[in-house]
Amino acid sequence: MNLPELQPKIFQEFHHILRQGKLSHAYLFSGNFGSFEMALFLAQSQFCENKQDYLPCGSCRECRLIAERDFSDVKVIEPQGNVIKTDTVRELLRDFSRSGFEGQTQVFIIRDADKMHTNAANSLLKFIEEPQSSSYMFLLTSDDSKVLPTIKSRCQIFRFSKNEAYLQQKLESQGLLKDKASLIAAVAEDEEMAEALADMGKFDDIWRSLDRFVGSLLKSPEQSFLQATYIASVAGEKFEQDLAFKIMLVLLAKDRNPEAATKVYQARQMWLSNVSFQNALEYMVLR
Repeated sequence: MNLPELQPKIFQEFHHILRQGKLSHAYLFSGNFGSFEMALFLAQSQFCENKQDYLPCGSCRECRLIAERDFSDVKVIEPQGNVIKTDTVRELLRDFSRSGFEGQTQVFIIRDADKMHTNAANSLLKFIEEPQSSSYMFLLTSDDSKVLPTIKSRCQIFRFSKNEAYLQQKLESQGLLKDKASLIAAVAEDEEMAEALADMGKFDDIWRSLDRFVGSLLKSPEQSFLQATYIASVAGEKFEQDLAFKIMLVLLAKDRNPEAATKVYQARQMWLSNVSFQNALEYMVLR
């Protein structure tokens, strides 16, 4: 992943921070588009033996081990199921009190930080308020509004917005037609998801059927009611159904139809509340 192209502004900001030797001890990265890769990159910058202009080389032993998540002094914490347990964070904090295996520096990366149990999040406050000079923490979340205000107020916040132009250009360079590359770039959350959608065998079928469905929804609702059954049979998996809602919103945005987009959003909220996908679509049509 090419961070200077993926997040050029943030990359330049951190390059300046590294040059000045002013990397803070606690950061909150909001958004999934390159945030984890940036956290690993900054971890590499603290251990790399062959830095060039204060940037890690990416190829030395330390850089390779960190990229492979096999470096003892860089720890990555992820949810177990839908929660990061308090015991997991307490074990992390115990590691803070020990010296690093490779030196004095330690880096801790917590993915989906919004999924920390409240007690776990509160346990981090002491470190963030009284950090050790050689320890760094990166909290990653897709939505910083879900992170405790007490945590947010003590971290430097960087927002990793999606770079659609980068995604579309990359997909087109891989041979995708412009309209498909544009749609995938609009619905994908990150580069990994974009590549998965490009390789997804059912993507074209779902896309084309939704294109017809949206056209009927705007011009001939009685036909779209019948098409809802077919779409439900094509998009049988949860991931495919969520994708279908996202595609509909993108298509309606192109038609500049906020009223219909609102109905799609409401149908998606019903689906998230365990209404069946087909029933949510049919309710949307009847509305």
